[in-house]
Amino acid sequence: MIQKKNRKLVVYSTNPDFNTENEDTQHNNDIIAENQKLEIYKQRYKGGKVAIVIEKFVGSKNSLKDLSNKLKSKCGVGGTAKNGKIIIQGDIREKIITILEEEGYKYKRVGG
Repeated sequence: MIQKKNRKLVVYSTNPDFNTENEDTQHNNDIIAENQKLEIYKQRYKGGKVAIVIEKFVGSKNSLKDLSNKLKSKCGVGGTAKNGKIIIQGDIREKIITILEEEGYKYKRVGG
């Protein structure tokens, strides 16, 4: 059975450059880890809670979520990923930096 999100619903297009693939299937436009220039900083939220924010990720939503899930599982914490930003709960910047280095990501510390 064909899944709905993988079906191609366009029968005909007059645009010669039209591409029927959606964002989920386009992983070719992702920038490899070595060419990413991530920014990492600590942010305080209500109640004094601390989170580590990773910004400037360039790639698909799936790639962002994959990196977020990898960081959260290796650190054993929660967090979220959206709009090119990953937020990891807790003050574990050094551990996150170690994991990013192992994965080959370039980063820049912003703030204290």
